Amino acid sequence: MEVQQVLCMKGGDGEASYANNSLLQKKVILEVKPILEESITELYCKTFSECLKIADLGCSSGPNTFLPLWEIIDCIGATCSRFSREPPAFQIFLNDLPQNDFNAIFESLARFYERIEKEKEGMSRQCFIAGVPGSFHRRLFPDRSIHFFHSSYSLHWLSQVSSGSKITESLFIISIKLHET
Repeated sequence: MEVQQVLCMKGGDGEASYANNSLLQKKVILEVKPILEESITELYCKTFSECLKIADLGCSSGPNTFLPLWEIIDCIGATCSRFSREPPAFQIFLNDLPQNDFNAIFESLARFYERIEKEKEGMSRQCFIAGVPGSFHRRLFPDRSIHFFHSSYSLHWLSQVSSGSKITESLFIISIKLHET
């Protein structure tokens, strides 16, 4: 049996499901929010892309699925207001192992779009979300096709990262920032 089949989250909404046992993950997502905001603002200010392409690796299924995406959209909206710019379109790819409960994610998309429409006037028409099942141990996207990767509680599954890679540098920066707080 492959490790991906053994070490995956429990789907659904039962007592032992990830959806009902993910408060610690939510706490961490909220604690690193300033780092996320700083990173996404810096990226956007360098590119001012008309379409910001984001991938969330290990998105899971439950109450935390859309939390980082909301923070990113909120941060970009504030940055655009500061610079008197129109917000970009968002192309968002939610990635997790195929065993993830993608049906539950897709069923909750309507509520997410409604919240964006209600709180971010018109931005829901600029937000496009797709599921990308598969392990990030293999290539999921073409070269240079994603502007920003988000991952919370999944990078520890990496067995090897080449030294000097941007991932290694980013993890080092995030690690330092976490230890400063």
